[in-house]
Amino acid sequence: MSVPVEVLAQQVLQLPASDRARLWDQVISSLDADRERDARWNELAAKRDAEADADPSVLVSGPEAVARIRASLG
Repeated sequence: MSVPVEVLAQQVLQLPASDRARLWDQVISSLDADRERDARWNELAAKRDAEADADPSVLVSGPEAVARIRASLG
């Protein structure tokens, strides 16, 4: 017997934040289980993080990044 989504949502929202976060991670993982792709993204993120640590001048603020993207789109 399945629980209606609305009832389940109410129950989940009553959980402590840490439990909701753990549940969220499990649900997302079940929907998006491309481990090879995730590993590549993690490697890229680690590489970029190391580059930023080595040379903070490469960092761009959020508003500046958005402005550059808008400018590139015309």
